Amino acid sequence: MKSKVLLILHIPPPVNGAAMVGKYIMDSQSINETFDADYINLTTSFDLGSIGKGSIGKIFTTMKVILRTAKALLKTNYDLCYVTLTAKGAGFYKDFLIVCLLKLFRKKIIFHFHNKGIKESKSNFIKNGLYRLTFENTQSILLAPQLYSDVSDYVHKENVYFCPNGIPDIEQDSPSSSRDITGDPVCRFLFLSNMMRQKGVFVLLEACALLDGMGLPFECHFVGAWSDISETEFNRAVSEKGLKGKVIAHGPKYGGEKIRFFKESDVFVFPTFYHNEAFPLVNLEAMQQGLPIISTPEGGIPEMILDGQTGFLTNQGNVSELAEKMIFLINSPGSRVAMGMAGRRLYEKCFTLSNFEHNMKTILVKAMIVEPT
Repeated sequence: MKSKVLLILHIPPPVNGAAMVGKYIMDSQSINETFDADYINLTTSFDLGSIGKGSIGKIFTTMKVILRTAKALLKTNYDLCYVTLTAKGAGFYKDFLIVCLLKLFRKKIIFHFHNKGIKESKSNFIKNGLYRLTFENTQSILLAPQLYSDVSDYVHKENVYFCPNGIPDIEQDSPSSSRDITGDPVCRFLFLSNMMRQKGVFVLLEACALLDGMGLPFECHFVGAWSDISETEFNRAVSEKGLKGKVIAHGPKYGGEKIRFFKESDVFVFPTFYHNEAFPLVNLEAMQQGLPIISTPEGGIPEMILDGQTGFLTNQGNVSELAEKMIFLINSPGSRVAMGMAGRRLYEKCFTLSNFEHNMKTILVKAMIVEPT
C-alpha cells in the first residue's frame, strides 16, 4: 500500500521559483506513482503586484486553504504532511495557522523552503516564539547547505535534508558548442527575471553604461514582468544614460519565446541582491542552455555557479566588479563557450528534473521513518 502524503504547496500563478517547483511536484508521474498524494494550493497572491500585501481577498483565500486542509485531515490519515513554509512576513503568519492545524491533528510535518529570512526576523520576541512552536518536532528541506544558517537556531542539522531544485530538460542541439566565437563581435548579455530593483536591474544598467563609455561591442536584453520598476522608469533611465539601441527591455516572455532569448544570447547576467533569493531557477535555465553566468553569492547560488569555471560570482551591488567580468567575457569568446559548456555539464549532473524527483522521493520516504529530535 502506498504511503499517504498531503502536500500543501504553491502553484502558479504567479510564475516564480516556488510555484514552478510546486507544479513540477504536482505533475510528477514518478512522485505520484510512489505516494498516494493529495495537493492543496497554498497560494494567496495570484499576481506579482499583490505579493507581500494584505487584502480582504487574501483573508478569505487563507480561510479556504485552512478549511480544505481540515477536510483533508478529517478524511485521510496521512503518513506525512509537506508544507512550503514562507520564511517571514505576512505569508509566515498565514502558514503558521496551517501548521497549527497539522499539529492539532498530530501529523508528522516536513517543511520545504524556497526563500529565506528567518534569521533576520528572529530578533522580534513574538516571531521568535512562533518560530519555536513552528519548528518543534518537524523536519525541513533546504535547497543548499549555504541556507542552513537561516534556520540553525530552530532546526537541528539531523532534521535537515538538502535537495537542490531541478528543471525539465529541453530538446536541443549542443547548446554551447554551436555558438559562433569568431563571427559577430557583439556580445549579447541577457537578464531574465521579474523587473525588480533587488534583482539587480539598475546595477546591471550602470555596468552597461561603463561598458558603453569604453566603446565595447555589446547588447543587453532585459526580459521579465514589470514589478517595482515600471517600463516608463526603466526606459527613461536607458535614455538618460545614452543606451538606446544597446539596452532593450522586452517585457515578460514564456515558453518558446523565452528559450529564443537564451539561444540568441552569449552571457546570462543575474546580479541579484534580493533578500529572499534562495535558489533561482533562472540560473538553471541559463546553464541548461549552455550560457556562462555572472551572478552573486546570494542564498544558494554558489552551489549552482562555480566561480571561474561556469561563470563568475560578484559582490552584491558592486557595479565595477560586475562590469569587469562583463568586459572579460566580451573580450574572451573562447572562455564564454568553455564556461557555458561546463555549466551545461554541471546542470546534467546535478540539476535535472529527474534528479530532483529522485531526491524528493528519497527525502519524503526517510521523513516518514525518522522521528525528529
